[in-house]
Amino acid sequence: MRETQTFAPFSGVPLPVGDVTGEKLRMGKRLFLSLLCLLCLPLCLAAEEWGIVNVSVTNTRERPAYSSGQESQALLGMPVRVTDRVNEWLQVETPDAYVAWTLGSTVKRVSREELTAWNTAPQVVVTALYAQVYSQRSTKSAAVSDVVGGDRLRLVGRRGKYFHVAFPDGREGFLHRSACQPIDEWRNRLKADAQSILRTARSLTGVPYMWGGTSPKGVDCSGFVRTTLYLHDIIIPRNASQQARTGERLEIAPDFSNLVPGDLLFFGSRGDESRPERVVHVAFYVGDGRFIHSSGFVREASLRPGDPDYDDYNRGRLLFAARVLPYINRQEGLFTTHRHPFYQ
Repeated sequence: MRETQTFAPFSGVPLPVGDVTGEKLRMGKRLFLSLLCLLCLPLCLAAEEWGIVNVSVTNTRERPAYSSGQESQALLGMPVRVTDRVNEWLQVETPDAYVAWTLGSTVKRVSREELTAWNTAPQVVVTALYAQVYSQRSTKSAAVSDVVGGDRLRLVGRRGKYFHVAFPDGREGFLHRSACQPIDEWRNRLKADAQSILRTARSLTGVPYMWGGTSPKGVDCSGFVRTTLYLHDIIIPRNASQQARTGERLEIAPDFSNLVPGDLLFFGSRGDESRPERVVHVAFYVGDGRFIHSSGFVREASLRPGDPDYDDYNRGRLLFAARVLPYINRQEGLFTTHRHPFYQ
């Protein structure tokens, strides 16, 4: 994370009382310190500034420039901490502790109090992979915005087959009830067992690989894992190398007998005396020597030679597995959103 520079006022040498020159110096010093505090105030405030993603998916970049490579994504309604500003760009930290740059127009900047009000207001969660918010209760009316699975909007009311919803910037529209659920109902019905999570993973089959993607619009390998779990209200670290340090590490038996569906598989290069182990890819284990991952697009493959979809390349770089699901809300970096401080 970016370090915030702190300022410590200098201390002066005591001057004799009644010394006119000294009094003038003291007044000048007080004026200088007052001006310095005013100049530093925006920097102090920036450290406490927050935002809420205001579009279906915002792309985050390595640097504050259109030409910079994509790092990740953040979804509508997601709280972010604003850590820096450069012209039209904001540097933001997402709930998975990932820091990157995004366009300021895609984030509604708010105070901590306003963020708390957003988090505690009635909301709906988009449960369809793709949907549309309309200006009226009709698919023939003008579009307000697209939405994707995992997006969250404020619930204004219920109007027949539609929910009346509001965006962080105050725009309002109507979202068909088949595409979303009120957040409390969603959490009550939500299952976080391995088979339910793998059904969600398979629902993303065919979604294209996109470097930096963490949404149904496109996913990289770790973004696929992150997106699948986020659709079950679970936050996990962003990158494969970070995900590899969560849960319980498992050395994989030759016949995969010590693995269970829902474990994460990690791939890369083994370490030796001259270089450390390097994780570059991640997948969900689905059982019977099979896994699902994002490589070109989301798809299943096999680690067993002789299977029609045997993946020799990834079998050759398989490193280890991690059992993550039992450690949600029990280990740092693994949260459900209602337990995460950004969502308080």
